Amino acid sequence: MMRGRSDPAQKKRTITILCVLALFLVFLYTYYGSIFGSQSHGASALEYGRSLRKLGSSYLGGDDETDGKLDETLTKYGQEDGDDDITVNSFPVCDDRHSELIPCLDRNLIYQMRLKLDLSLMEHYERHCPPPERRYNCMIPPPIGYKVPIKWPQSRDEVWKANIPHTHLAHEKSDQNWMVEKGDKISFPGGGTHFHYGADKYIASIANMLNFTNNNLNNEGRLRTVFDVGCGVASFGGYLLSSDIITMSLAPNDVHQNQIQFALERGIPAYLGVLGTKRLPYPSRSFELAHCSRCRIDWLQRDGILLLELDRLLRPGGYFAYSSPEAYAQDEEDLKIWREMSALVEHMCWRIAAKRNQTVIWQKPLTNDCYMEREPGTQPPLCRSDDDPDAIWGVPMEACISPYSDHDHKEKGSGLAPWPARLITPPPRLADFGYSNEMFEKDMELWRHRVENYWNLLSSKIEPNTLRNVMDMKAHMGSFAAALKDKDVWVMNVVPEDGPNTLKLIYDRGLIGSIHSWCEAYSTYPRTYDLLHAWTVFSDLEKKECSGEDLLLEMDRILRPTGFIIVRDKQSVVDFVKKYLPALHWEVVAQTDSSSDSDQDGDDVVLIIQKKIWLTSDSLRDSE
Repeated sequence: MMRGRSDPAQKKRTITILCVLALFLVFLYTYYGSIFGSQSHGASALEYGRSLRKLGSSYLGGDDETDGKLDETLTKYGQEDGDDDITVNSFPVCDDRHSELIPCLDRNLIYQMRLKLDLSLMEHYERHCPPPERRYNCMIPPPIGYKVPIKWPQSRDEVWKANIPHTHLAHEKSDQNWMVEKGDKISFPGGGTHFHYGADKYIASIANMLNFTNNNLNNEGRLRTVFDVGCGVASFGGYLLSSDIITMSLAPNDVHQNQIQFALERGIPAYLGVLGTKRLPYPSRSFELAHCSRCRIDWLQRDGILLLELDRLLRPGGYFAYSSPEAYAQDEEDLKIWREMSALVEHMCWRIAAKRNQTVIWQKPLTNDCYMEREPGTQPPLCRSDDDPDAIWGVPMEACISPYSDHDHKEKGSGLAPWPARLITPPPRLADFGYSNEMFEKDMELWRHRVENYWNLLSSKIEPNTLRNVMDMKAHMGSFAAALKDKDVWVMNVVPEDGPNTLKLIYDRGLIGSIHSWCEAYSTYPRTYDLLHAWTVFSDLEKKECSGEDLLLEMDRILRPTGFIIVRDKQSVVDFVKKYLPALHWEVVAQTDSSSDSDQDGDDVVLIIQKKIWLTSDSLRDSE
């Protein structure tokens, strides 16, 4: 017997087994790593959780030698000993492939977390936010070749292709004139699935069907707020702006992905959302008109629950303009849908206001009379008396009819002034909050003065067309937005989910907005707003024990390069924000205390910041 000599065949088998085992372990790590807290596969420059070490993807202007250092106590805005001396010089940069990340509408997160969702109910298009340990705590890079967006009103008709490098809709919808690829730009002829020859002609035809003066859909200021569901690239809403009508254009991040991104890049109000299982983040009786142009929604499903959600959103006497084959087609399937839908809306007390060619317009009743006259047991039922139609943050839809308040029933309508008087007239629903007309007028004057001061501080940095998409992150009664009426901007008014739901006052003033919690990411694409106004938002976040660092990264995500942030808060908050300026590539434009405002918030400090343009070194190399 020979000792110490190995069998060559056995050695070969051993090596083979070890290789297979190694490959298997690599597979397990790659596939399951994210479940145990590691990075998600395919995201080499991403990091979850709060540890913000540098991840190798350097960016121009950053300090590659200094890692971002965060401490949970920093959210207390410097109240802990030793925090005042900490400055964060760099944040990690997300992988370039995540330049369009929407954290709470991230399909990859759904797959990784194995969420059990009902696709038939569109749950996969609703908000599903990552837990803290799975958050992408990194800066979202702009795409290769990114340019400062084209200014309004030119942007309504064309945008830079490099900013949204997706042309599939131009090819898929080429026969419908949604958008056209032209060299380094994408142009928007104003077409849609139902209005190939232009939204302006289609809008005039709807006004004509309703016998409105001069075929103007604003009906002498009485029709101001519109809800466009399944909006495409929002040309319908874009062409309504010239008629002093503001539209909340809604679409999911679905197979027509980037449609809302295109809308916002154009400077048109829009929001990512879906008619699924949860109420939309808008209060009851918000819109004079809802519109669906071949929006591919099954309105009959679940006892008409989606149509009943529209009913909740419409004002007394509001309209639903529906352009779809069911309204005109004669084949048996479409006729069956039409008969069932007609029966449903009749039970909801809607009546046909007009029907022509491929469009039908229904009108909601002005009072509760029809509801009270229905036969007992008629479906859909009235909502329970304890159901609050304005409870909307994460609240499931109900297949029931929300009756009007006693005020609206007696007034036979909302009692709102026509636009533009509506903006400055105390809305009837002020009484729901115990607010007086005097309080409303004082709030309006206070914010008029504050906005005037803001624009004085910004004067050296902006031209009349510098700003277009504006967000008020804590809008209260909407007086910040009201003070901007003479500027060529629109404002997304955000109202906190845990405070008084004053969003209905904002809609009653002819403005738009949504409910939101700033402990989570907002439902919008990166780089979609030119100006963010944060009045005591950080102080409110501190009370909720949410992360101020997360909010800073979220603000950076949704702010366009060269855009501005106005922070109005206590001194410790301003000091906290300033510690992160180098890491975020933000620079101070102006800082002042509020003594110049002569208002009651004498302890407030105003900090105005501008975001610089930056690129990852990889993006710069590719663009060259």
